Amino acid sequence: MAHELRGSAAIVGVGLGGLPAAPGRTALEVLGEAVHRALADAGLRLTDVDGVFTGSSYHFLAGLSVPEYLGLRPKFVDSTMVGGSSFVGHLLNAALALNAGLCEVALICYGSNQGSGLGKLKTMSEEQPYEAPYQPRYPISSYALAAARHMHEYGTRREDLAEVAVAARRWAQLNPEAQKREPLSLQEVLAARMVSDPLSVLDCCLVTDGGGAVILVRAERARDFPKPPVHVLGCAAATWHRQIACLPDLTTTAAAESGPRAFAMAGVGPADIDVVELYDAFTINTILFLEDLGFCAKGEGGAFVRGGAIAPGGRLPVNTNGGGLSCCHPGMYGIFTIVEAVRQLRGECGARQVPGAELAVAHGNGGVLSSQITAVLGSADTL
Repeated sequence: MAHELRGSAAIVGVGLGGLPAAPGRTALEVLGEAVHRALADAGLRLTDVDGVFTGSSYHFLAGLSVPEYLGLRPKFVDSTMVGGSSFVGHLLNAALALNAGLCEVALICYGSNQGSGLGKLKTMSEEQPYEAPYQPRYPISSYALAAARHMHEYGTRREDLAEVAVAARRWAQLNPEAQKREPLSLQEVLAARMVSDPLSVLDCCLVTDGGGAVILVRAERARDFPKPPVHVLGCAAATWHRQIACLPDLTTTAAAESGPRAFAMAGVGPADIDVVELYDAFTINTILFLEDLGFCAKGEGGAFVRGGAIAPGGRLPVNTNGGGLSCCHPGMYGIFTIVEAVRQLRGECGARQVPGAELAVAHGNGGVLSSQITAVLGSADTL
């Protein structure tokens, strides 16, 4: 029996703002650009929005600051904040609110000027009590621990991590909105300055400006909009820890729980997915998530990505916009996984379009591999 939320809400508009850079503009101005582009994409007006779902690296009370800036008085507001995965989680919360009739048009949005406006973003994160005495580089040292353990336990190589970075760059070269489009080789990644062993500067995401917006309505309304609807078929969240020292197994994330539950709600499996958009804050993320979401067995992620397997022309299209490693990473990246998945399912991606894409995964990561949220999106033909 199908889950009652499966396909009950659909995405009818998406927009990006502030890419590849937005010098001189505030985070809210970048967010506003993305929102207005999403509204234009959906053929809606700002006054049609009555549900706002948002999070911020800048505004402690984002659920107040964002509607005020946009001039909205929404019926429903959700500013759940679990890091960069928050916006993927907002898909589930928006579907719940729409299904319950608590709002009619749900807006998920984010904006940041981290790249040009602040230089170095001052973290809002609290000090981690079991780790702070060792003065780690936060958050990279947490991901470096996971990478080192995966290498120790499964024989994963730095070359495998480099394959992830090179694949992301090859996709970015096909994306005019991506910040980094110059060629990148395995040798360049391996020779790059080490930041937190075994992760080099080219194993790390960009620091950029950027914003995104996603608009949803109930499924029965979705065919009345200009663009083909993209349905939320499944979505699930899982959280196992906050600080990396409390993750029971450094090689397995809570995506091993969120993924199967999202697939179960959607009624599909990893083998059915045409395109995968993962939160690649660091190269190890992509390997871990491919394993935990079931695209390959645990420990086989390094081998899975070798030889351009996730690059254009490979066996599985992953991070087709260039990801956080080469397209953009404005503090939090989760909303960009959704926007790119929607564009792929609509067939709007030009040179990087995956032919015949009908099912996509958008997967968000928050904290230090802490919050894992998986969404399965599908075209109208997948209902």
